[in-house]
Amino acid sequence: MSRWEPNAQGRLQRAAVELFLERGFEQTTVAEIAKRAGLTERTFFRYFSDKREVLFWGSEALQETLVRAIHEAPPSLAPIDAAAAAVEAVAALFDGRHEHARLRARIVAAHAELQERDLKKMASLRSALADALRRRGVAEHPASLTADLGIAVFQNAFVRWVGGTGDQTLAQVARDSLRELKAVAAGGT
Repeated sequence: MSRWEPNAQGRLQRAAVELFLERGFEQTTVAEIAKRAGLTERTFFRYFSDKREVLFWGSEALQETLVRAIHEAPPSLAPIDAAAAAVEAVAALFDGRHEHARLRARIVAAHAELQERDLKKMASLRSALADALRRRGVAEHPASLTADLGIAVFQNAFVRWVGGTGDQTLAQVARDSLRELKAVAAGGT
């Protein structure tokens, strides 16, 4: 086995996505993923706690980026604009990953268990965003509402982005989604 080759984690992720698409999520085993990647099961478990986590790895980085962007946003920014800056910072993490994100979204959409895990991830991001806004001095309810809107913008942009050609970045699509939300809120259509 070529287990000493670099980028074991990336190889495991690629192998898992390939197998999930070929055989289905439920029918794919950790052993098969490791074998496809040219690695051992033990190596798999060094990176991921189970096969679901292959698709959700990096959630902590998303949350850390979101919170850091809120913390670093200029104090003069309105809460919704600080949330928008945080969404853009998270969106930048997806640069160059359109095809992977598109395939991952297809796999998640096909399985209720993965959809549930994705909802939990979004709830965690929403909670972290609301907490960061509160630490910024935004009151409880406006912070929660702003976090709901920020995550909704991100989710809307993500769906549009993975369904598109990838000629725009996720951050560009997120900016468009936020502009549309603001236009609707101002009484436009």
